[in-house]
Amino acid sequence: MQHSDVAAIILAAGEGVRMKSKKPKVAHEVLGKPLVRWVVDAAKAAGIGRIITVVGHGKEQVAPLVEDTTVVEQVQQRGTADAVRSCAEALAGFTGALLVLSGDCPLIEPETISALIDAQREVDAAASLLTMEPADPTGYGRIVREDSARAGVLRIVEQKDATPEEAALTECNAGFYCFDAPLLFEALGRVDANNAQGEFYLTDVVRLFVEDGRAVVAVKAQDARECSGVNSRIQLAEITAFARDRINRAHMEAGVSMMDPLTTWIGPDVRLSADVELLPEVMLFGSTSVGEGSVVGPFSRLVDTQVGCGCTIDETVAIEAQVDDGATCGPRAYLRPGAHLCKRAKAGTHVEIKKSTIGEGSKVPHLSYIGDCTMGAGVNIGAGTITCNYDGTRKSPTVIGDEVFVGSDTMLVAPVTVGDRALIGAGSCITQDVDAGALALGRARQTQIDGWADKHHQHDVAAKS
Repeated sequence: MQHSDVAAIILAAGEGVRMKSKKPKVAHEVLGKPLVRWVVDAAKAAGIGRIITVVGHGKEQVAPLVEDTTVVEQVQQRGTADAVRSCAEALAGFTGALLVLSGDCPLIEPETISALIDAQREVDAAASLLTMEPADPTGYGRIVREDSARAGVLRIVEQKDATPEEAALTECNAGFYCFDAPLLFEALGRVDANNAQGEFYLTDVVRLFVEDGRAVVAVKAQDARECSGVNSRIQLAEITAFARDRINRAHMEAGVSMMDPLTTWIGPDVRLSADVELLPEVMLFGSTSVGEGSVVGPFSRLVDTQVGCGCTIDETVAIEAQVDDGATCGPRAYLRPGAHLCKRAKAGTHVEIKKSTIGEGSKVPHLSYIGDCTMGAGVNIGAGTITCNYDGTRKSPTVIGDEVFVGSDTMLVAPVTVGDRALIGAGSCITQDVDAGALALGRARQTQIDGWADKHHQHDVAAKS
């Protein structure tokens, strides 16, 4: 699909009162991705050459989400027609097909957008619009036709302005349009706010086109859920579940195994290879990718994380991390941004790694924190080891060479370097560099006081008596 000569306006200025949130409606997320971002990406996938996003309520939160588009502000939220009118300057001189898309409908498909463009162009219509027949049409504008046999649309009636007969209609406006741009902006100048809401409705343009004798055609969506908008937390949950099912089905058809698809949540930009196995309660979001033959879960959440082939990720939270082929992680591990497990490396139980490289075949098996560290190959880190990377003012690095053995309960106080094949005795506090091949011990001297227990036991008995 390539429609480089087509422009699109995405309406994202509304507050979303029923969401009962300080966050603008279109900034709420479905599977880790903001609603408006789904629509922008669908337009891009359809090959749209120019995208304008109209922001208004909460613009400081919405604008950063769509910074790769032209952002236009609707200063006062006075309806959809006014929102489109606010784009006139940004589209000065544009004479092609112009899409208007709803920023709160995340499930719209690129193929549907393309079909809307094709329908408008096929008969050189003033407008094409997407319609649907939802199970419950409450709240949607109704499509009014001259008769059931005629394909042309007469007008769209908002529910609050509908007569009982019109409200009984089941075909509804989905909120997606493709207009002839010059005809649209001319008609917008004739739209008034004479309605129950006192707003300027974009849907009135359809009536004006029909009155002018211009063609308006409709494209009916095969599945009404694709056009569903989010106006409440309940609808957000419903749409999220539908998106989950649609995405999971596609991955399973491509060779991914899921023990329980209902508890497996995968974002739209995640890439999974064949023979990946996902166990229950897995969440994969952002730009996460998982290579062939890897097993993820149960109870794992990966965000913007790249996992290689043949890996095992068990009860792990990983954010902006990299896990190379054959590496293992978990259970109950935390990979923070910048964590990199090289080939066949291991981050084990209750291990936290931040901005560190764990070299090929190296192991951090359990109960350790590794931060701001570069670790070589074949290293073994004992339980309870900590890189003390922060002195209260600044972060400092730890460098560990190849084939180093670090005993349990060791503190490596950065900045510090441990040379290749060095050994660190258990319970050490290492504050100075350790040479290659050396044994380093940093323990306090053990003191023993003979008879102490018996003496104090006699004292305690006398005191109680």
